Amino acid sequence: MSLYQWFIFFLLVQIVHGLGTWKLYEKAGRKSWEAFVPVYNSIILMKIINRETWWTLLLFIPIVNLIMFPVIWVETLRSFGKNSTADTLLGIFTCGFYIYYINYTQDVKYITDRSLVATTKTGDTISSLLFAIVVATLVHTYVMQPYTIPTSSLEKSLLIGDFLFVSKFHYGARTPMTTVAAPMVHDTLPIIKTKSYLSWPQLPYFRFPGFEKIEKNDIVVFNWPADTVYKFFDTSGRSIAKPVDKKSNYVKRCQGTPGDSLQIKNGTVYINGKELILPERAKTQYSYAVTYDMNNPDLDFEYLLNQVGSTDGAGFKSEARDTLYLRALTKAGAETLRSVTGIKSVTQIVAKEGEPNIFTHNPNWNGDNFGPIYIPEAGKTVALNLKTLPFYKRLISVYEKHDLKVVGDDIYIDDKKVTSYTFQQNYYWMMGDNRHNSEDSRYWGYVPEDHIVGKPVFIWMSWDSNGKGLNKIRWERLFTTVGGDGLPQSYFKYFLGLLALYFVGDYFWKKRKAKNS
Repeated sequence: MSLYQWFIFFLLVQIVHGLGTWKLYEKAGRKSWEAFVPVYNSIILMKIINRETWWTLLLFIPIVNLIMFPVIWVETLRSFGKNSTADTLLGIFTCGFYIYYINYTQDVKYITDRSLVATTKTGDTISSLLFAIVVATLVHTYVMQPYTIPTSSLEKSLLIGDFLFVSKFHYGARTPMTTVAAPMVHDTLPIIKTKSYLSWPQLPYFRFPGFEKIEKNDIVVFNWPADTVYKFFDTSGRSIAKPVDKKSNYVKRCQGTPGDSLQIKNGTVYINGKELILPERAKTQYSYAVTYDMNNPDLDFEYLLNQVGSTDGAGFKSEARDTLYLRALTKAGAETLRSVTGIKSVTQIVAKEGEPNIFTHNPNWNGDNFGPIYIPEAGKTVALNLKTLPFYKRLISVYEKHDLKVVGDDIYIDDKKVTSYTFQQNYYWMMGDNRHNSEDSRYWGYVPEDHIVGKPVFIWMSWDSNGKGLNKIRWERLFTTVGGDGLPQSYFKYFLGLLALYFVGDYFWKKRKAKNS
């Protein structure tokens, strides 16, 4: 929906509210016209139901307001003596329209001194639960979101089974575009495994200011631009058109930022003609062919591969009697293998042939030799012709929502013949560290700014499904930061210390309180 459509919809909601409550406003000692004035009517309603004025804000926060509307309907009914279970259920299951019936047919009296304390244990539990859900939804949407690493595309840097906290405020929190959705879940409801949202209505994209910009080498969580899968890892072949904020969450490393020229030569990324230097924590991996002396009895490949970190999900395969093909080995690991007696050679495998599924379908490009390409920047203009169109076609028609047509050698945007195009938003280039086991921008292209979710900042748990007993937990990764210089450092012991301090302090506080009473 456009801003104009939302404005009309908003005004209609105010009229619906006014028509259904104006008599109740009068009975509460207010003016009937106050029920029709946008925003002001909500402030007055909070006074009528004896709730804080700041509750009004919660009515205008997407997703949170879905929780608050039923609360306000029930509170309004109870403020006029409608306290029965039947009244409560009718208020909720008629989406508040039961209030119309009360407004026009019932001679109710306004209760000025209505108690806000729940009269039953069940009521108190429900009130506490709703408050917790509202707070958790606000935190999840605008501050910090939990996230699990599902694939090995960032293996060594982030592992399958890492549980992260993803900051929404570093790059600026994005308000939900999908307005009708279950709180604190993504695209699928747990247990029943069905869609968790309605695709309509959609809010326009808006992002609060952040205190950081996305920099090259940042690890970023974003909505997968090419996502049409019914749900993540679904193999049924079902597809679905998803709103931007309900597309599957991906995590990759940013390799190119708006305005950059990016090229990949023999697996190495170059930005504006210079090699992109990766941080110490980035463990980029490539495929290698390892030839060895078959007659050397001292070669223990299980031990060696464990030492160089190549026995995890990437694995290895043997295609020749004296050769191992390792699919995910760091350059440091390759150097270690080269120094082992009995290893004849360790050669990085670089793709030479074109890949049919590569971005723009250039027949000469592949995952190791690619580009150069320009990464679009908001406000910048590029020449648009049949040669450049494959780079920007999806960007113009899907991400920036223009009608694009090609007639002969001419390009039309919104029925106007064009020879250039000016970008409306920034774009980024995202790639996995595990270069030959990562489906990334090399295959589906740019990541629009409105698809950015946040920045992973903290690993609070790491679970190794192949471990046994307590070894299923990767203790050395607990409470480690995702970014920063040097090797990751666990702050788990400090967390345990603070937790112990809290319980000791709480014990003595209660003991002192009991003594004084």
